[in-house]
Amino acid sequence: MSIKFYMTTVSTNRDIYIKQNRIKLILDGKKIPYEEIDLSKNQEVREEMRALAGIPDLLPPQIFNGNTYCGDFQAFDDANEDGRLLEFLHLK
Repeated sequence: MSIKFYMTTVSTNRDIYIKQNRIKLILDGKKIPYEEIDLSKNQEVREEMRALAGIPDLLPPQIFNGNTYCGDFQAFDDANEDGRLLEFLHLK
């Protein structure tokens, strides 16, 4: 399985931009490979993300391992701060 990072390149929400950048910095810093999936380019991809997570109003950024939902930014950041990032990402 591979890490999928659902994000958007089109947002007026500064908070989303900051969260997405932090996720990328952490994954890159830990050399964890991931695929960026830009939700702004395709509405079908947004609906797929929401269906996989089982949350109809889910907004980016969101993290998956393959089709397994890992969580949102807060859960990602908490896991990183607690030294549980690999478990959170279902890599360990």
